[in-house]
Amino acid sequence: MTSRSLGSLQTIARYWRLRCASGAAAVAGFVDAERDSLPLWLPAAFGAGIATWFLVPFEAQRLAAAALVLGLAAAAMLLGWRLAWLPLLMLLAGMGAAGFRSAQVAHPVLAMRSVVTLTAAVESIERRPDRDVTRLVLAVASPQGLPGHVRLTVRGGVAAAIAPGARLRVRAALVPPATAPLPGGYDFARRAWFAGIGATGYPLGPLVLVAPAPPPGNLEATMAAARGRLTEHVRDRVPGAAGAVTAAFVTGDQGAIPLATAQAMRDAGLAHLLSISGLHIAVVVGGVMWLVRRGLALVPGLTLALPLKGIAIAVAAVAGLAYTLLAGAEVPTVRSILATLIVLLGVVVGREALSLRMLATAALLILAVRPEALMGASFQLSFAAVTGIVALYESRLGRWLSRRDEDDRWFHRAGRGLAALLVTGLVAEAALAPIGLFHFNKAGVFGALANLVAIPWSSFVVMPLIGLALVADAFGTALFWPPVGAAMAALIDLADAAAALPGAVLLAAMMPVAAFAGLVAGGLWLALWRTAPRRWGLLPIAAGLAIAVLAPVPDLFVSGDGRHVGVVRPGGLAMLRPRASDFLRSMWGNAAGTDDSAPLPGARCSADACLADIDAGGRTWRVLLTISRDFVAREAFEPACAAADIVVSDRRLPRWCRPRWLKLDRPTLAASGAVSIDLAAGRVDSVAGRAGDHPWAPSPPKSPPA
Repeated sequence: MTSRSLGSLQTIARYWRLRCASGAAAVAGFVDAERDSLPLWLPAAFGAGIATWFLVPFEAQRLAAAALVLGLAAAAMLLGWRLAWLPLLMLLAGMGAAGFRSAQVAHPVLAMRSVVTLTAAVESIERRPDRDVTRLVLAVASPQGLPGHVRLTVRGGVAAAIAPGARLRVRAALVPPATAPLPGGYDFARRAWFAGIGATGYPLGPLVLVAPAPPPGNLEATMAAARGRLTEHVRDRVPGAAGAVTAAFVTGDQGAIPLATAQAMRDAGLAHLLSISGLHIAVVVGGVMWLVRRGLALVPGLTLALPLKGIAIAVAAVAGLAYTLLAGAEVPTVRSILATLIVLLGVVVGREALSLRMLATAALLILAVRPEALMGASFQLSFAAVTGIVALYESRLGRWLSRRDEDDRWFHRAGRGLAALLVTGLVAEAALAPIGLFHFNKAGVFGALANLVAIPWSSFVVMPLIGLALVADAFGTALFWPPVGAAMAALIDLADAAAALPGAVLLAAMMPVAAFAGLVAGGLWLALWRTAPRRWGLLPIAAGLAIAVLAPVPDLFVSGDGRHVGVVRPGGLAMLRPRASDFLRSMWGNAAGTDDSAPLPGARCSADACLADIDAGGRTWRVLLTISRDFVAREAFEPACAAADIVVSDRRLPRWCRPRWLKLDRPTLAASGAVSIDLAAGRVDSVAGRAGDHPWAPSPPKSPPA
């Protein structure tokens, strides 16, 4: 090697040493500047581990992922990279927490449809007057091969004597909990697994009361009974949709809200008002604290003799906890009360109350106890909105919006307050939109504007009126209930008006998990860091949007029972068999990014089967769907099978039925669940493929597919 070549190599080596040293210094400076933000990533890593356990379908793959994470953590420990090994261990802990929780709630699940006579105790009652049904969760007294808990859907109401704790005897048709209607869709079977429900069904005869409900024997039963009585009382005082929404404000029970009203609230971006969350807890706790402190201050001598502020905070905390128990302790309520208690503690000790650390602590506590909450829209919507708002007010813009200078004129303060409301609404909508699109394939566009009116109206008019009405009830007067009804009707009118605006709802086809992961990662990067590199979070957000926009929409949906086929067309969703449930039409239509569904033009149906030709991927595909249970002669059916590319049936097809590509009959669909088909790519996605060998899978495969 010549001296010139050696000198060149030394120059290159020196250049890269300088670059590495410069990069290390930059990383060290970034870490030092973001030292307060580093702990916020530990709950995020814990949540990532939970999501990994749920999304990785097969146990062998989950074990391999855990081994990889453990190896990386060990390597980081040996190298002394604490910033790497601690989040990796939290990720591993999240996977372990999810697996432990699933094993902890393990219970028998019904294998096939059964008709049985059972004796059971009523555990909970959910009345849905909007659908004229009542749902009962029953604890079976003598399982005899049945699951320990079943859910029955009863048409119409049930007798008042049937209350939690009552014992019933009923003849019922039971089926396993329903799996997702399409791959990646809402999976009730997963929810039922963690709720301990092993079967669902409906009664085939009257509900026979064996023994009435005993008096409540524990706090949970007492609060459930009180919640039911209070819900009925509010609905009696305020009739119609306004009363149903008022009951949701008071106890969180949304069962009686008409479907049209609930949809308008969602489309207007006001659905968060229907679940007991931050707004409701803040009004209750803040109102109690103000009343107690002001009331005690009116007594001469107490101001100097007692710590009125501490007493007011303690009473407000107890009131918040009682309200949480009364409302059923759902995820948004628990998140809100945890955050509120941390805020109150911060006020007592003189520390900053509202912060991202407070939210991170609340999220970690909830996920450690109920890891499955992470996969639900409720948890995601609740924490996304609050995280975005808190991150906003910890930024430079947020500090300007919340500034209160005594020298400012009143119109300056009013303008800044109005701007704060608008910016807060926009940030909240930006945080909620990806979650709404991922779970529901739709998001409200004018939510920020609607909340400019709805939140102050709810905080300063509706909820104080409700509080006055409930207090007045204790003195035997219903004076304030008519104003409550009028105020709630005005809120519903606002939702209807906002939802009816042109372009009020953004529809999108089903979002891939990779796209959602990019949006979540980018959003967390923007929210949790404080210095300039936080702008790098725009890159995963852009990548997630690109994946969502470019992701292909399936051409066909096939139901898990083999009775229905949906075809995605430019004009919307078309059903090969017109008689399909509204739920199935809605789920498939949302996944296709449309609200419209109609019979498939050009489909040819006889008494036994439907035949359709579908253009996709540069060719015509023939789909054959059987629609009757009658015998069809082989000489008629075998040529039809051979001429079809895809055959779908709700019964077992003979071996001689050989379509050109794909046969989806009853045994195949029983193992796979519902499927979606991309004809151009020749790709078939199934519910079982997504669920893998998780215990709620339709028929857990023994190993990953080749």
